[in-house]
Amino acid sequence: MTASNTILTDGFGRKHNYLRISLLEKCNLRCTYCMPADGIALSPKASLMTAEEIFAIAQTFVNNGVDKIRLTGGEPLLRKDFPEIVSKLAALNISLSITTNGILIDRHIEVLKQFKIKKINLSLDTLIASKFHSITLRNQFEKVIDNLHLLLNNDFKVKVNVVLMKGFNDNEIVDFVKLTQFLPISVRFIEFMPFAGNEWDRSKMVSQKEVLSFVNTHFDENQVEKLEDEKNFTARTYKIKGFQGDFGIISSITNPFCDSCNRIRLTADGKIKNCLFSNSETDLLTPFRNGESITDLISDSIQNKKKVRAGMTTIAKINDPTLHSDNRSMISIGG
Repeated sequence: MTASNTILTDGFGRKHNYLRISLLEKCNLRCTYCMPADGIALSPKASLMTAEEIFAIAQTFVNNGVDKIRLTGGEPLLRKDFPEIVSKLAALNISLSITTNGILIDRHIEVLKQFKIKKINLSLDTLIASKFHSITLRNQFEKVIDNLHLLLNNDFKVKVNVVLMKGFNDNEIVDFVKLTQFLPISVRFIEFMPFAGNEWDRSKMVSQKEVLSFVNTHFDENQVEKLEDEKNFTARTYKIKGFQGDFGIISSITNPFCDSCNRIRLTADGKIKNCLFSNSETDLLTPFRNGESITDLISDSIQNKKKVRAGMTTIAKINDPTLHSDNRSMISIGG
């Protein structure tokens, strides 16, 4: 029996080969859908994984079938030991990528090149500077745009993540799609999801159906091409014929993709979450520091994974705040 068929295979036959590691809970932006308005209580530094612990725990996952690791945060590039972390992980013979808000890309681009981190997910929720400030509470719009072009000029593969909120940026859907005409990027529209402190309300959410309605209102039907979805996809992808890039829709609420989920999350304080929506976590760091094996803990967590959205199988359950208010805020889970 191969490693990928053992501890990382859940009760529904899903093999989890994709690990998302949050490096820290801090961020240099204050996006309202990610961080509560009054901030969060940061974990003490001593309770966060060190570079050596990140590598050792990640190696356990790799030994059992993980072949793809994404570094997230907070903002992962804020870690002072980011170069050390990626140098260690790059030795694991895996696909290594990051999710970032883009502000510090220019400082780290040589490190990204050195360790062949070519796949970058860049968070950008608006193409208007004043809106950028209103959602992030920071004046960094031009820096993010400059660093987006810096990545493209250096042949990085860039996905632009756009969290849609009705009345805020849904009127920019077509503008983002138009961006793919001249830039080889993949824009991914993400449905607004419920997390602690982000005041989630379904009325703020822009569904997959609504996104396509905006697109089809502007572009002729024969211009919009449905692309083949990737294995273990999160985004259902489309392309405007003749455009360089494409766009996709991550519809975790209205049209989930749980059947093919292959993702596991490891928080910065060393806790495994088997689903983004799950309130439950399993502490790996404490037993690891005590010299204990963590494989059984990983296996138990994977085996306890629910079939759909941590058991929230209906929109009614998603609308029930008691089922997700105990979850962490997005910034402390990792994007």
